[in-house]
Amino acid sequence: MLSALYSVLRPLLFALPPATAHELAFVALSATERVGPLRRLLGPRACTRSSALEVRTMGLTFPNPVGLAGGFDKDARRPLSLAALGFGHLELGTVTARPQLANPAPNLFRLPADGALINRLGFPNAGAEALAARLRGVSLDAPLGVSIGKSRVVDVDDEAAVLADYAASLRAVACVADFVVVNVSSPNTPNLRAMQRAESARALLAHLTRARGGSGPPLLLKVAPDLSDDAYDALLSVVREVGLAGVVATNTTLSRDGLSTPSARVAELGAGGLSGPPLRARATAMVRRAREALGASATVIGVGGVSSADDVTRMRDAGADLCQLYTGFIYEGPSIVADVCRALTIGRSAARAPASPAPDTAS
Repeated sequence: MLSALYSVLRPLLFALPPATAHELAFVALSATERVGPLRRLLGPRACTRSSALEVRTMGLTFPNPVGLAGGFDKDARRPLSLAALGFGHLELGTVTARPQLANPAPNLFRLPADGALINRLGFPNAGAEALAARLRGVSLDAPLGVSIGKSRVVDVDDEAAVLADYAASLRAVACVADFVVVNVSSPNTPNLRAMQRAESARALLAHLTRARGGSGPPLLLKVAPDLSDDAYDALLSVVREVGLAGVVATNTTLSRDGLSTPSARVAELGAGGLSGPPLRARATAMVRRAREALGASATVIGVGGVSSADDVTRMRDAGADLCQLYTGFIYEGPSIVADVCRALTIGRSAARAPASPAPDTAS
């Protein structure tokens, strides 16, 4: 039902500016957020809660490997509705210690020829405390992650201020999150990616590990796809050294290579992070590199161009425990999780089925 409805609505939504369409989707989900019986009408849940798809990592049980990436619901406005669509986990945020507005509009663009998006939103949110207040008392049947980032007004060169800013967000969300993602890789906060240099990352992650204490939620680091292999290896060494739970690979990319959208149109859209299928190959390669560097016990979440069961399978074959999607959700619609999980279940069943005996052709 959802798939058929979205096939009708998508041309209308795509005729609107992306930010307007996004807000309309949140308005449409407002009733289901408040009324439990309506949430049960959103889609088939059985295929997204199969024991065959269950993943256990970080001491948590994920009903399936398909999660919602950070950025879609920055302020935890619709967690119950989104979970009802069958996601195996939600990553909400990114939130910052201080509330902040979006970068000047327009700041979100579609590239339909590539199934991609460009955004330069810049962590607009009401603040980590507000997100935590909204989530208190909310109970989901899938793990909930929260992404934290640096407040725009904090100078990246003031290390003490940066550490305090991230730690304030962590303290605010630790009581409502099953895991926390440390975002130092968005291209839309000036100079934020400098925090991925090994020495800067070591200082931040060690500080957050201490602030987390022995009973806080597991910490993951979200990395940029534009890192060189050497810089990525150095960062993974820090993740291992500090004792983080793992990584989320990857954030959006600054690259515009290999797009079908005309270059003049891409240039017209301007700066921002690109997401969707053009990122798929690099994200998968970074998942593989993370698994090789961090070993079997680390958690690796693959994100970038995931929109089908085949994409999930490729990510998992590369070493991902879990996958996330955002752009695929926009293009494919609210039935995507059920569709992917159904296909994954069928694929597993086919793989387990014994081969049919050859017919006896003897005369």
